[in-house]
Amino acid sequence: MTLAPAQRPSGVTARRWWPWLKRSAITAFFGLVAWLLVAQARAIEWHAVFTALANYPLQVLLVAAALALLGLLNYSAFDLLGRRYTGHTLAAATVMRVTFISYVFNLNLGSMVGGVAMRYRLYTRLGLATGVITRVMSLSMLANWIGYLLLAGVVFGFHAPKLPPGWVIDSGDLQMLGFGLLALALLYLVLCALARERDFKLWGHALSLPSLRLALLQLGMGAANWLLMGSIIYVLLQQKIDFFTVVSVLLVAAVAGVIARIPAGLGVLEAVFIALLSPQVPKHELLAALLAYRLIYYLAPLALATLLYLVAEISAKKTVPPLLQRRVK
Repeated sequence: MTLAPAQRPSGVTARRWWPWLKRSAITAFFGLVAWLLVAQARAIEWHAVFTALANYPLQVLLVAAALALLGLLNYSAFDLLGRRYTGHTLAAATVMRVTFISYVFNLNLGSMVGGVAMRYRLYTRLGLATGVITRVMSLSMLANWIGYLLLAGVVFGFHAPKLPPGWVIDSGDLQMLGFGLLALALLYLVLCALARERDFKLWGHALSLPSLRLALLQLGMGAANWLLMGSIIYVLLQQKIDFFTVVSVLLVAAVAGVIARIPAGLGVLEAVFIALLSPQVPKHELLAALLAYRLIYYLAPLALATLLYLVAEISAKKTVPPLLQRRVK
């Protein structure tokens, strides 16, 4: 027997409306991003951008490169948390190499290529079972975003940037969002410290809440990752903008890049920075700093990561028996 429209449970109606609302929100966001990209690109004096980029002081570039190296080393240690969590016995240097390759490909080509596919391929060739890889990867990604929640909660809550008129939310809304994010990060710590039921399933794989000590390491390393990225841009802007303002705009841009699902957030990062900070710094200087940031933190590490990946593939073909080679390809 079918229910008449008036008799249908409210949950059914909600499920029908949710996909439509989600698509509408994403479409509106894409429209905003596209408008920002076009509007800002037409207003930029590109010759001034390249002049500013060419005239960067060497000392500034060296400091930015040192911060980038520190940031990449910090992220490369993320999977060491998963090594401790799962108890697998791969060498720490090997784990950091896999994490570095995956993270850099993630930055440039998106999470499905770098963060997921690259990790599974490299770890599988090193002999880890799929369930172990999933647990390592989940803990690592959670560290990044739990660190984001903590840092964004503090920065948005106590140092929210002034948003342009016409945006979906204003600075007050962003501040309230910040307090909500901070509450989520603290709730995660409480669960890791006190939860009696610690086991659950994700994509069919059994996972467990980490210990409080491991959770604190996740938050610390994750927050440090975002702070170091913000530090690189702050240095490249030659301290013309307050550090926490730079970090807050980076955090806004990061969410925009994730929602837009554009590899490397191409154009999104620049559009958000220009929209929020151009009243304080000339657009050509902002764009020059962001291009230098991409060269130092994205493209230069990509060259090294590609070389390391090719070496790993060649080594695997030499050491893995033919039958196993066919199975893991």
